[in-house]
Amino acid sequence: MAEYRVYVIPLSRVYWGRRTNRADRAVKLLRKFVRRHAKVDKVIIANEVNEYIWSRGREKPPRRIKVLVKIEEEEEEEEKVKVAYVKLANPKLKPGLYKK
Repeated sequence: MAEYRVYVIPLSRVYWGRRTNRADRAVKLLRKFVRRHAKVDKVIIANEVNEYIWSRGREKPPRRIKVLVKIEEEEEEEEKVKVAYVKLANPKLKPGLYKK
């Protein structure tokens, strides 16, 4: 059974460092945030999320992003692995847990 969660991820922390690779760090921060909060082993980010982060260039990523995370269990080499699929969320969705 799939579980859906909506997160608003603050990316403003990437503005602390050098400006030359902020979008790179924003993607890494997004991956780390989802892995920590959804308690998964593997994070797969959709292309639309990556394009949204990079939409204003490498030096000016958005300050926050709202994402929909689908959490599933898959079997890989005789063991169960929790996988999170990340895509952009509808702006009207409120953060929290949604079960289907």
